[in-house]
Amino acid sequence: MVFLDFEKPLESLFEKLEKIKQVGEDGDIDVTEMVSEIESKIKNTQKTIYENLTGWQKVQLSRHPERPYSLYYVEQMTKSFTELHGDRTFKDDKAIVGGLANIDGTSVVIIGHQKGVNTKMRQFRNFGMANPEGYRKALRLMKLAERFGLPVVSLIDTPGAYPGIEAEERGQAEAIARNLFEMAQLTVPILCYVIGEGASGGAIGIGLGDRIFMLENTWYSVISPESCSSILWRSWDHKEKAAEALKLTADDMYNFGIVDGIVKEPLGGAHTAPEAMAKLLKKHIKKELAELMKMTPQKRIDKRIKKYSKIGQFDRVKANVSEV
Repeated sequence: MVFLDFEKPLESLFEKLEKIKQVGEDGDIDVTEMVSEIESKIKNTQKTIYENLTGWQKVQLSRHPERPYSLYYVEQMTKSFTELHGDRTFKDDKAIVGGLANIDGTSVVIIGHQKGVNTKMRQFRNFGMANPEGYRKALRLMKLAERFGLPVVSLIDTPGAYPGIEAEERGQAEAIARNLFEMAQLTVPILCYVIGEGASGGAIGIGLGDRIFMLENTWYSVISPESCSSILWRSWDHKEKAAEALKLTADDMYNFGIVDGIVKEPLGGAHTAPEAMAKLLKKHIKKELAELMKMTPQKRIDKRIKKYSKIGQFDRVKANVSEV
């Protein structure tokens, strides 16, 4: 197991637990009582740590190297998955995966960011940072879903859209804007889940839907804490302060009315019990899809547009005609 800085008290307890178990096996000794005592301490320590997480600590959990990514959820939640490739214009972007799937008898199109499970795969997947062709591939799959009347499920987990010169030359901003325009009018249900990092246009490029949800230990913001810190303080040293100021946690987003709900994670984070997390997510998706599929396409579109129109705060000022 990989332990983060704030999880150090747990690391020592887990080490002690492993040693006691090893002693019991090697010496054929009954260590049941001692194991039970340590496990109880672990649970109490976990509750103390995870019930009082700061914004920065949740950002760290969202990036945990053992946290499940999109393809893991697809494998666990679906009976079959046929991945589709390419944007039919430039190439296949490996940072975004998508295809046809079946969730307990319901056919859907699933789209998601994929970061990669090891160093080699992270390079192959460009760390989940999509190029324009990734967003165009996602749009192609959404249009395919619309043609066949299939709901769309989007899994968001990206540190942002790829900021390279070549991405900008191929129309990164236009590709994301086009997706937002088309998703707002898509006739089929769209469910979006932030399963890890939800950064900037990279996240919203596949994140406009009828209902948006965040897993408990994820974040959603226009900028990462490190980038915010580097702009305001010319250093990453203030990333913890930036994380608090940005109000980027699931609780913050729900209170702002930007997301529609929070999906609870197993104690300690999704990476501690990935199978259990996949079951929770699958159950949630089935429930939400059942509700959305009862609505007519026009009603869904109207509610979708109203939902985004209400986000944010603004005032209307009456113009003085004599001054115009």
